[in-house]
Amino acid sequence: MKQLTIRGIPDEVEKVIEREARRRRKSKNKIVVSLLEQATGVKPGKSNRVDLYHDLDHLSGSWSAKEAERFEKHLMKQRKIDEDLWK
Repeated sequence: MKQLTIRGIPDEVEKVIEREARRRRKSKNKIVVSLLEQATGVKPGKSNRVDLYHDLDHLSGSWSAKEAERFEKHLMKQRKIDEDLWK
């Protein structure tokens, strides 16, 4: 396997990597490799299919019940069908 040195990692990115390493109880190196595999769609033993539209995954499970309820309330307003537009 190759080695790669990455310079200029933003502090916020480092914090995410460290948090994920603690959560998964793995080294930061293994987390970075895992994230690179996910981002490129390359996973050992799996197909090279690239999954799209993961830009909001970090929000999953991060809202409180009250925040989720408020969000759903606003979505309901957007989902209302204007019957006049469909005539």
